[in-house]
Amino acid sequence: MADEWDSPSGDNASLESFDGQADGDGALQRPAQNIDFILDIPLEVTVELGRTSMLINDLLQLGQGSVVELNKLAGEPLEILVNRKLIARGEVVVVNEKFGVRLTDIVSPIERVKSLG
Repeated sequence: MADEWDSPSGDNASLESFDGQADGDGALQRPAQNIDFILDIPLEVTVELGRTSMLINDLLQLGQGSVVELNKLAGEPLEILVNRKLIARGEVVVVNEKFGVRLTDIVSPIERVKSLG
């Protein structure tokens, strides 16, 4: 009696072919994949002018015209963060009546790795 898992011809069903190639050790390598889909992933880009901390009481006292003093000096580079990770520094520019940032320094991959720890 034929095994119910056999194909009608009696041969086992064939598997789909694999387009990978064997390397020098005989291990199969995956074919190169198109990763263009990652180009459409949205990222959060933040330009940080400076930071401060304040008491809740001081926060409640703020009103129109109040000035909040930040930890950076005027003229210091702004920090450009992508998904909360520092990737560059720059300076404020005006483009078509809107603020922009001119990149003046790109953080190296080594510096980015160091900042993770």
